[in-house]
Amino acid sequence: MAKNKSARITITLECSCRDSSNITKRNPGIFRYTSTKNRRNTPNRIELKKFCPKCNCHSIFKEIK
Repeated sequence: MAKNKSARITITLECSCRDSSNITKRNPGIFRYTSTKNRRNTPNRIELKKFCPKCNCHSIFKEIK
């Protein structure tokens, strides 16, 4: 069987409202979304504007690794 070499990957989007002083990748209490993107069409990191219940407003969510 051939492996599925799909161009679509699952990414994690994290709110940009997190504290600058605490820069760990996996912090409890930080809101995240998951989404998919096409690796060939968008090789750069994605920034989307979504609702953050922690901030209680729409803010920019950036892709993390």
